[in-house]
Amino acid sequence: MFTIEHEFDATVITLVDEGARPLQEDVIVNNFAECITVEQFDARTDSVVRITLSPEQVRDLAAALDLPEGVYQLRPAD
Repeated sequence: MFTIEHEFDATVITLVDEGARPLQEDVIVNNFAECITVEQFDARTDSVVRITLSPEQVRDLAAALDLPEGVYQLRPAD
């Protein structure tokens, strides 16, 4: 399950784990104009872990999910 909310400066997507136990904490994706952050609460450290990706890194990640093993470089369409 996931939710999508549009806030003032970002689109926020929350991914809820509904799979088999043990369930993972929710994943929150914040899509800003200049970057995308991915956050998840870590119960072991009692803190939120955050990574920040550029829009280009997210584009590459999305493409990589559907490609076989290898090295790739995406280029703009002419």
